[in-house]
Amino acid sequence: MSCTLLPAPLKAGDTLGIFYPAGPVKDLAAFEDGLTILRNLGFSLQQRLPDNSGPDYLAASDESRIGELHRLWADDNIKALIAARGGYGCLRIIEHLDFTFLRSHPKWMIGFSDLTVLLNGIYKQTGMITLHGPVVTSLPRLDRASLDSFKNLISGVFADDQQFPGLEILRGGRGTGHLAGGNLTTLTHLIGTPWQPDFSGSILFLEDTAEPEYKLDRMLTHLSSCGALDNLAGLLLGFFDPGHDDTLETLRLNEHIWARTLELTKSANYPVWGAFPVGHQTKNHALPLGMQATIDSSRARLSFMHQACPPWE
Repeated sequence: MSCTLLPAPLKAGDTLGIFYPAGPVKDLAAFEDGLTILRNLGFSLQQRLPDNSGPDYLAASDESRIGELHRLWADDNIKALIAARGGYGCLRIIEHLDFTFLRSHPKWMIGFSDLTVLLNGIYKQTGMITLHGPVVTSLPRLDRASLDSFKNLISGVFADDQQFPGLEILRGGRGTGHLAGGNLTTLTHLIGTPWQPDFSGSILFLEDTAEPEYKLDRMLTHLSSCGALDNLAGLLLGFFDPGHDDTLETLRLNEHIWARTLELTKSANYPVWGAFPVGHQTKNHALPLGMQATIDSSRARLSFMHQACPPWE
């Protein structure tokens, strides 16, 4: 991996490119509301609707999605790319991206869920920080703190000392490392590929949605069996929701994940936090993937070490 590169901050009036790297937009109302939120944040938008070629679970053919991503990236008037939605499809296109070109025109790539593939893969291949944050269709359901974290980070405002109400310190300690991770299901599918993150020394964050308890257990066990959980600097467990709003079931599911994770990492001494605000529901704080960070359990604080990134030119 090349040295870490931090994309330039955005300012009011800058243009965001809306791209479709995975599935088609199905909730048109949420999509339009998300576009309105981006405009209200002060950004101009550019998008070209996909051609609807390819299977119906993809926004367009692989060739079309790759070409549009490269087109938007080549446009110097576009300062960042934000995914319309997740779904599935990023794994089909990542091997065809021109990483040398992407690094030569650094800009923010923003998204989560299936974007876990692109965020981790681009960072690994280029050393460029990417942003684990909202997709357009998820913007309307974000709480204020999550929306503020998104706007702050893309504007170059990195909080040095963040606290998170409701956080559960499952195992104490302090750790410093680069941020890696994202959606557990998607991340598991990166194991053994060239896009697998460098887990060693990382602060790993995980979340997922609409997966039954046994599948989440299986994926965590897979990560452990691969050694991915052996040498972390810290582990942040976000929200694992059952795919609906049953509060009691969500709590029970997360408590199971916490217990299983502590069991799998019982020989480790790095901090483990639960109920960290990343996930598919209202809490999804933006995280600069690849950036060095420190978690301090004694104060329940997360700090981004943005000063360590070379200035963008």
